Amino acid sequence: MIFTTYWFLAFAVLVVTCYWLLPRAGWRLWFLATACVVFHAHFAGPAGMAPIIVMMIVTYFTGLTRNRWACLAAMAMCVLALCFYKYAFFLIGSVVESWNPPLAARLGGEAREIMPGAPPLGISFFAFEFLHYLYEVRKGGEPIRNPLKFVLFAIFFPSLVAGPIKRYTQFIPAMEQGSLHFRLNNMAEGLFRIATGFAKKVIVADNLTLYIESTQPQFASIGIGARWLVLAAIAGRILMDFSGYSDIAIGVARLLGVTLPENFNWPYLARNMQDFWQRWHISLSLWIRDYVYIPLGGSRHGPVRRVANALIAFALCGLWHGPAWNFVVWGLYHGLGLSLCATYARIPVVGPVLRRGFKREPLAALALTQVYVWSGWLLFFYPLPEALRMARLLVGL
Repeated sequence: MIFTTYWFLAFAVLVVTCYWLLPRAGWRLWFLATACVVFHAHFAGPAGMAPIIVMMIVTYFTGLTRNRWACLAAMAMCVLALCFYKYAFFLIGSVVESWNPPLAARLGGEAREIMPGAPPLGISFFAFEFLHYLYEVRKGGEPIRNPLKFVLFAIFFPSLVAGPIKRYTQFIPAMEQGSLHFRLNNMAEGLFRIATGFAKKVIVADNLTLYIESTQPQFASIGIGARWLVLAAIAGRILMDFSGYSDIAIGVARLLGVTLPENFNWPYLARNMQDFWQRWHISLSLWIRDYVYIPLGGSRHGPVRRVANALIAFALCGLWHGPAWNFVVWGLYHGLGLSLCATYARIPVVGPVLRRGFKREPLAALALTQVYVWSGWLLFFYPLPEALRMARLLVGL
């Protein structure tokens, strides 16, 4: 990953040093915008930058109009760009090929000629942040009129690769205020977060990955206790890996005087699924809540609609992580978990008993939640047949 390359480390040190050597806040912002462009150009290349530049220009000028229909059209463009660059081959292979293989082959060939070798760097984050911006402006929010500040919001390099997903009403004031004065406490906190992130990623997550890769092929032949240990390693690996990258991003931003939102808050201490998603990948879960679940109707139209909305929202959440059916199923799995968490107490006889039991024994609620979450990581990491095989082996079947 990008954050663990020598290029990134040298780049971050150079940018932070030069940024604070400049005597004026305005000069710092111009320099930072230039550095963000260099970063994006280095890792994305011209083919990866081109669609992002188009999306950025359209989003900026559409936001200035504050026209409802123009904003909706620009939002549709962002969704279509995300679908094309990240999901085209998935949709062609999963949908078109099942009923018209020759058409699928032709579409796949044409798509390969148009798009770069890989999806544009960070396109999922770009699309979600631009959709958030256009949605808020369409509702009456004040647009970003200064093009320099919009560029910084769009391609702020610390959050470009692994988030957190920014909200412009929080980011712009934080950037303006943070660029005014050099503060030692920001440097100390930033360096601590970076060190924490590297420790999580390099020391913990990478070693857990080695353990998982060496043990998983023998999953069927080891004992049940060892299988659950592998599952715990998988859960620890994704938390340390993902939260480690978030820590590095938050730390580098803090070195520049910018406070980014927290993304993880001890998620494996959650006592129910709602609590888990208030602690895990917080910026994504809030985005899904505000821009998918609530616009669909949220919990306002009865339990059936509530469950349907949760399933749709989290199917999209799963698909956001990657173009594969196992991610969709993982999202549906969490949507089902959230729905059960919200409605189980209404089940006659059983519901009230469970609610009282979980309240009396919070450790039982915590354990049940983590078993559910950790088992779901099998769906996240492995193809569906392998995930189901491993799940059966966890209970000795």
